[in-house]
Amino acid sequence: MAWIRRVRTASGATAVQIAESVGGRRRIVAHVGSARTEAELGLLMVRARELIADPGQGELELGIDAVAPKAALVGPAGDAALFDVEGSRERSPLVAAPRVVATASRVLYEVLVSVFTSLGFDAVGDRVFRDLVIARIVEPTSIRDTGRVLIDLGRKPASEKTMRRSLARAHEGAYRDQVARLCFAHATGSGDVSLCLYDVTTLYFEADKEDDLRKVGYSKERRVDPQIVVGLLVDRHGFPLEIGCFEGNKAETLTLLPVIRQFQARHQITGMVIVADAGMLSATNLRELDDAGLGFIVGSRTTKAPIDLESHYRWHGDYFTNGQTIDTITPRTGVNRDNDPALKTEPVWNPQTHTSAWRAVWAYSTARAVRDNKTLNAQEAKTRAVIAGDKTTRNPRFVTTNGDARTLDEASLTRARKLVGLKGYVTNIPHTVMSPSDVISNYHDLWHIEQSFRMSKTDLAARPMFHHTRAAIEAHLTIVFTALAVTREAQTRTGLAIRNVLRQLRPLRSATLTINGAIQTFPPEINPEQQAILDALTQANLRH
Repeated sequence: MAWIRRVRTASGATAVQIAESVGGRRRIVAHVGSARTEAELGLLMVRARELIADPGQGELELGIDAVAPKAALVGPAGDAALFDVEGSRERSPLVAAPRVVATASRVLYEVLVSVFTSLGFDAVGDRVFRDLVIARIVEPTSIRDTGRVLIDLGRKPASEKTMRRSLARAHEGAYRDQVARLCFAHATGSGDVSLCLYDVTTLYFEADKEDDLRKVGYSKERRVDPQIVVGLLVDRHGFPLEIGCFEGNKAETLTLLPVIRQFQARHQITGMVIVADAGMLSATNLRELDDAGLGFIVGSRTTKAPIDLESHYRWHGDYFTNGQTIDTITPRTGVNRDNDPALKTEPVWNPQTHTSAWRAVWAYSTARAVRDNKTLNAQEAKTRAVIAGDKTTRNPRFVTTNGDARTLDEASLTRARKLVGLKGYVTNIPHTVMSPSDVISNYHDLWHIEQSFRMSKTDLAARPMFHHTRAAIEAHLTIVFTALAVTREAQTRTGLAIRNVLRQLRPLRSATLTINGAIQTFPPEINPEQQAILDALTQANLRH
């Protein structure tokens, strides 16, 4: 039979081991750990009892409450430490062994609350809402299961009904407006919002039927479930500033202006630059942004290159050097003659003279050309397989259909080959204000908002959504929006992804024990790496 053995080590600690007798000889089965305090000893004893417990052995219900076992905790003569020394003749009276009542990751909860508070979000004045935000960061789950997460964090949770009432208050009390104002104050206090990034995503529902908000539309996850479209505006570092919710079948281009106007009206902003990908490239969006006095940088579709670079192709052919940039103009709509191919020099965009064109910057990358060619080769091979009847696919690229006959569209493939390696950017910012390299660099900051969306979908599990009413959906987005701000700030302070912060700090569990009839709480031992993270998270409100 196995038993728990405690022995004093050479360093003065108490080792907890599991031992057994085999053929009259004692054998150490496992070394559980070494303790230097009563709290550590209690935890190791509980762990040792769990290891030797037989899960297949049942227990008789005798109606008798379990009593903490007695243990002799002794040390050398004159030593105040309560540790047993094997073979010692002097023993202290038997006392109840330390018994673990509960453990909790309270350190993690407290540091996340400190970040929440440093952003000013406690001004909302709703502790239940704060707990929902913290739980969403630590372990995203349903409202019903959120209580378990909060208990694990050492927080007494509100009832499920109270949590649902907090969702209603979040919508009716305009919590999102308050949080958005606080996010703006934080962003302007530690940086600036002269350049903001915008993008959209879709969040789907586990639902069968559509309604006024949840509709089937173009899904970024390629799903056919009802969804909503979410527009997010962040600063150049990815810190959230504004969020908008739209019907699931709304076109992406129609979401940009409402979110920007909402942001302007809330903060009385007149001058700023909006950066967005090519999905926002619509004549209406660009015209209205320009009319509102806002600058913009958006991605251009590669198919526009033959028009924008007509002069270059005439004078230089399709030859480009790695890193080459061409600063020219692009028609606002259709085709115009502002860019005269008879002139070798590219036109310099002027808002007063080129009223029917925008500024366009094109860049060539050899690495991008290699990737593009690889993609085109795969598409050509697939097209030829379809033409040969070896493969069936819907609407293959580079296929011309004439009746039942299919042929390879050589002209389209040749045009595509001429455009490999090119990336275009459209802007209304003159070259005297922003150089081509700055235009490209600012556009490439879009990875920050893409990262924010990935965080909201994975780390914060914003999808799938199980809410049904618009009020609950909007409240859910408010929690995700607030949690995103807290996680972004935590990542900025530590330089670590939020999942790595949680991996380091969640194992830090405070232990509540009963020792000699008294209840005591012991903080966890913190290693230097964990301490550095804690120091970074609790520092003064410094972001950049």
